[in-house]
Order: sequence, then structure tokens, then C-alpha cells
Amino acid sequence: MTVAEAVTTPPAPPVPLAALLARRELGLRLLVGPADGADVSDVSLHWVHTSEMADPYPYLLGGELLMTAGVQLTDPARFVERVVEAGAAALGFGVTPVWDTVPPALVEACERLGLPLIEVPPATPFTAVARALWRLMAEARLHELRRVTEAQQSLATAAARPAPVPAVLGALASRLGGRAVLFAPDGTESAAAGREIAPAAARALADLAGVVGPRPGGPASASGDGGGGGLRLAAYALGGGDGLTLGVATERREPGDHTIVGVAVVLLSLLTAPHRAADVTARDTALVRLLLGAAPQDAATALAPGPWAVVHARGGDGTPFAAAALAAALGTPLADPGIPAAPGDERAEAAAGAALPGTTGAALPRMAGTALPRTAGTALPGTAGGQAAAPAGGRAGARTGAATPDAAGSLPGPASAPRAGAPRTVRLLLPASSAVTAQPGWVLGVSAPAGADALPAADAQAARALRRAEATRAPLVRHRAAGFAGLVDRDEAAAYAREVLAPLAPALAETLRTWLSLHGSWDRTAVAMEIHRNTVRQRIARIGALLGRDLDDADVRMELWFALHSVANSGQRG
Repeated sequence: MTVAEAVTTPPAPPVPLAALLARRELGLRLLVGPADGADVSDVSLHWVHTSEMADPYPYLLGGELLMTAGVQLTDPARFVERVVEAGAAALGFGVTPVWDTVPPALVEACERLGLPLIEVPPATPFTAVARALWRLMAEARLHELRRVTEAQQSLATAAARPAPVPAVLGALASRLGGRAVLFAPDGTESAAAGREIAPAAARALADLAGVVGPRPGGPASASGDGGGGGLRLAAYALGGGDGLTLGVATERREPGDHTIVGVAVVLLSLLTAPHRAADVTARDTALVRLLLGAAPQDAATALAPGPWAVVHARGGDGTPFAAAALAAALGTPLADPGIPAAPGDERAEAAAGAALPGTTGAALPRMAGTALPRTAGTALPGTAGGQAAAPAGGRAGARTGAATPDAAGSLPGPASAPRAGAPRTVRLLLPASSAVTAQPGWVLGVSAPAGADALPAADAQAARALRRAEATRAPLVRHRAAGFAGLVDRDEAAAYAREVLAPLAPALAETLRTWLSLHGSWDRTAVAMEIHRNTVRQRIARIGALLGRDLDDADVRMELWFALHSVANSGQRG
């Protein structure tokens, strides 16, 4: 919590001004009511503050009952303007010993600006008003806690009934005194409970539910007013990943409502989510198939038909639960928390999953927060090294993609003793149709969709995308399909190309580009550039001398062709 939050957060639920005026022992008298004829019960008091400053504005936070005896009250109109600007809820004026009555100019200013004004009699000290307000706040907090506790018990009981979803909606509607609706991903009502609301309010609630949801960047909740009927509307996205939304319509909001709805959201998310036991069974089936020698692509069919996407991630809060929280946020249980890789330690980097083009044997993603045993040959579906049995005459686990656990269950080598503070790469596997969005505190690299037999390439794509994300300080980078050129960072390639082609004048660079594009044909290059073929020969010879390269070498020609394209794509001439 920041300092600003600490000083602006009320210590207890606010108290209606009407409740304070009802304390007869205080003898308070309302001289001016709220603006626009509102009821005093709609004025919320968050605390009491006493000030005898001519301008109390710098010392107010908003929501206060400001108490003053008018010691320095010289300009009532200006004083009230500043109090209203500070956001005070009401003004209490104590008569005697400074003023015998409340100044008429002060009453007029409060009426004009809609600031409630209370007269405090001489027999009532300001501390008595403050103490009464704190007692009312304590009673309100106790009432809120009791109400929330009873609502939690009611919702939990409803969730255990034979038809839990309608029961939870009914309990929620009853506790809030309104209507609760469960919306399907297409915006239609899946279930509802509570009193009926006007059609205009129902449409407004459905529109509000359409604002929230699992789409990238969408809010988790939203609120608004209901179609002119005076209803308070709110919508909350459920966490099951199926696009369901809870809509609530109530006549008014009371302290604790948000907590009660939050409990209902959690219960409904669990009740409507896909059955987790089925997911566990599918993962166990895939693992058993791998251990018994099935091809990775055959084992992958037990998880989902595909295609898949691989995500590499670094970041988090450093706790053991960070990877599990990321997996839950992305909606997949298939996550490998990874192990730290010391810089330059190729073995640790390989074990952590920092795959490079050509690497094989990436470890099977584990259930988020639950380590699966790493055995020889366990792999991402489609990776090499997926056979459970070692080659004939070989050692189990030798030269395979995953190390064999020792008797203690730990991995040998660098992975068994990770260096503290080393970067940790989390790898996740999820259906390609799932929405992958940026997550706070994480840097993500996402592969292109891939079938089970192409997951090693997708793993490498995600690793390269993560490196680009870190290099560009972007929270999320997706693999871009751009052939071999896409394997190299565009800015780095352009910088290297400019260095290689620096000795060439623009005319020579253009000659080289044309000559290479025409497969080294002297005559065709001469025709294309409208110069003599001998001039082409002389220029190519000059280019070779300036670059110190043998242009008859196919590797040199290919490198120069990529260099010319890199410079052209960067918007600069060679």
C-alpha cells in the first residue's frame, strides 16, 4: 500500500449523515440539506476533522465532516467554496464563544453550493461528535462483517446443492436484494435469479456484461446505471476461461456488496470451469504413453487435438508460486517452472529450456505448481528424444533430452544446484486458440501455432521471441514468420549489413544487388542497368577488392544478398 492509499482509505465503512443527526444526545440541527434536494441519508461521512484555519483546503482529504467555530471566518463565501473544492461531505458550525449564531452569509453560501450545514450547540463539544461518528463506524463495520459472513455461508451452502449454479445465483440475488444473471460468451442469459427488472435495465446489464470478458486487454469488471430505472449495475468476468460473465442489478450498493459478489464469482468460476479431474487424467495418459514408448505426437492426442502454442516467460515475483500464477492467468495447466541458467552455462540453459535452432529433447511441461518426474525421454509432444527406452547397448538417459533423476529424485549436474538469482525461464504449452496477453511483471515470447510434430520448432520460436522481447523491452513478442531473415533481429542485421557494405558507393551497391538478383549474369546485369558488360565486370571486381571477399563463393554471395536486403528493409541505402 502506498502512502497516498494509506491516508485516503477510510478506516471503516462510511456513515450516513442521517445516522449522526439521529443521535439526540448531540443536539445537532440540520440548517442546509444536500444539493438538488437529495436525502441526508445519501451523504456519507468518512471521518471528522476540526480546523480553525481561514483556508482548510490543504488539510482535507475529502469525505469529512469539517467542524469549525469560525475563529478566522472573515469571508464565509470563500470559505465554503474552498471546503467544497476539497470534497468535504458536510460542515459543522459550533456556536459560542466566537459566534452566537451561525452567520447568515455562511448559510447562504452552503445553500448556493449544496454543502450540508449542521449547527452544533454550545453544550456539545466537537470531540463528542467525533466519538459518536467513530462508534457509528464501528457498528457499521461489525454489521458489514456479520452480513458478509452470513452471505459467505449462504453461498457456500448453495454451491453444495444438486443444482449449484442456479442455487448460488439465487443466494446472491437474495443477499443483495436484486437480480443475478449468468451470461454466456455470446451474451445470452444462461441462468438468472431474483426479481425481474425492466427490459431497458436488462439490455443495459447485457451490454455491460459484453464489456468484460477474456478478450485481450478486456477489464475484469465494470459498473454502471440501469436504463433510467435507478438500478446499480455491475458485471464480473468469471475465471473459468470459458467467457462467462456474472451480471448483478441492485437498487443500491451497501458496504460489503463487493466482497459478497467476489465470493460468488469465485464459486461460479469453480462450478462452471471444465472438470479438472478430466484434465489430470488426460495429462497422466499422455505421460504414461511417453514412458511406455509412444511417439510424442501420439501422446499429444491425449491432451488436445492441437494446434499448440509455446510460450517462454521470464519475470514474476520470485516466489515458488509465480509460474503457477502465470499458468492460471493464461488458462493452461501445462507449465514447466524451469530452472535458473547461469550466463554462459550451456548445459543449464539447455536444461532450463532455452532452446536454440537444432536443439532437441525439451522437457515435458509439468502441471502448474506440481513437479512431474523427469525421466529419460520425457519430452514436449513432438520433440526428439521422446522414446522411453534407451538405445540398445546404451545407458538409460544417455544423450537424451532430459536427465534421469538420481535416487533422491533430483537432477544431476547444474540443474540440481541452480545459481541463486539466475534468470528462470518458464515454458508453457496451450492451445493455439487461447488468447495470450501481456502479464504484469512478466516478459513473454509466443510461438506460431504448431502441430504436435512441430513443437520443437515452436519451442525455438518462443525462445527467440522472448529474446527479442527482452532486447526491445516489450512485455510480449510473437514469432514473426519471415523465413531465415526472421531468425535474426532486424536492427542488429541492418547494423551489421551497413558495416559490411560501408566501403561501397551507392552505384557499386546497386550493381551488386542487380548482379546477385540475376544470378551473376554479366549480360543480363548490363541490360538491366543499361551499361556495358565490361563495366559490370570491372565494378564487380572493384566490389570484391573493396570488400575483401571472393564473389565466386556461394556463401559470400548469400551473405551479401542478405546484407543488401537488411539495409533496404531498414530504410537506409547501402
